[in-house]
Amino acid sequence: MNDTQSITAKPAMPAAVGPVVRLDDVIKVYSGEGLAVRAINGITLSIPSQRFTMVVGPSGSGKTTLLNLMGCIDAATSGTVEVCGEKVAKLSDNAISDFRARNVGFIFQTFSLIPVLTAYENIEYPLLLIGRPASERRDRTMAMLESVGLSAHKDHRPNQLSGGQRQRVAIARALVKEPAIVLADEPTANLDSATGASIVELMQREQRERSTTFIFSTHDPHLMSYAHETFVIKDGALIDHRVGAAQ
Repeated sequence: MNDTQSITAKPAMPAAVGPVVRLDDVIKVYSGEGLAVRAINGITLSIPSQRFTMVVGPSGSGKTTLLNLMGCIDAATSGTVEVCGEKVAKLSDNAISDFRARNVGFIFQTFSLIPVLTAYENIEYPLLLIGRPASERRDRTMAMLESVGLSAHKDHRPNQLSGGQRQRVAIARALVKEPAIVLADEPTANLDSATGASIVELMQREQRERSTTFIFSTHDPHLMSYAHETFVIKDGALIDHRVGAAQ
């Protein structure tokens, strides 16, 4: 498949069933060395479940900070962040860690794989964290390896894999625990067009079968064309909200 070919038919807009992510007047300020940088400036938005949602904007606009707030990696300076019905600021550090482990999958642009673990072990790891039994871990991990085309590489460590293969491991790791939300920073950036197409199809299947919400920061026009909605941010502020394809 070349870059000009369509991936699959664009899915219909899922029915709105209430927000899986809700931000109300959220501000995030980073302070250090006598300086205060307002990375997020009063953003209010809501995202229903089972959506492909894109967050777009220029470099330095606050996209990664916004994803980190939605994923409970970072805490807002003020305002309300609600994820899967939980006001996350009210949760203890331990409760936040457990909540994040069970409900949120991450696909980082830098992969963030554990270097001493094999592809199989990296994908299995989230299931260990949430206490899934060994037989379920094995079945789910092998199914995900097959889904991303890496069954033959299951015993390879990250330094034995190409960039595209490492990205596929990262995607499988995010999906294996069937989270309510997957947050992805440029998830197709290291993939050729054919592999990117298969990954989008995998994500669409997860969306249909598991009601997964995918929230992407991306510049990939193919991926952006599948957006149910797109939030445009600049200088930490929400400047546009488009419903439908981003193109």
